[in-house]
Amino acid sequence: MSGIWHEARSRRREGGTNSWAHAASIGFYAGLIWGLIHWLCELLKFTSVHAGYWIEPFFLRKFLVSPIGHAAGIASFILFSIVAALLYRAAFIRFRGPWAGILYGTAWWAAIFAAIGPMSGMMEPLNRIGWATIWTEWSIHMLWGLFIGYSIAFEFHDSAQGEPAKAG
Repeated sequence: MSGIWHEARSRRREGGTNSWAHAASIGFYAGLIWGLIHWLCELLKFTSVHAGYWIEPFFLRKFLVSPIGHAAGIASFILFSIVAALLYRAAFIRFRGPWAGILYGTAWWAAIFAAIGPMSGMMEPLNRIGWATIWTEWSIHMLWGLFIGYSIAFEFHDSAQGEPAKAG
């Protein structure tokens, strides 16, 4: 166990990957990719929840459905994803494989759509938004969590094993 920490410290000194910066960049790309996919699902009417649901309590719906509002919504999802990736890095970095990320995304979906969202006015309660929206949003959040979790775990566990010695 102490060998892993020693290896991580020596890699950091040698210019290796900083796991916190890596998690933040994973969060940025997760927010960008899955925010754009969410926006596309909204345009195709797979979901009734708009891309700017994180900033819904702070802006008028008229603004949020405008092109600038869509961009602001995607930007808010990027910021949320960076925070979520840093939280994942802090709490779940030890888990290997895809399941921890899938469960992480599902937990966020449940927290947002069953509790935080309806209470804060970000969206309608689950019993009003329809099955197409429920399945679409759950799928997006599950894959978003998989992206974050697997990417962070892969980098951590790949770095912990060290790189093979170079010949020559």
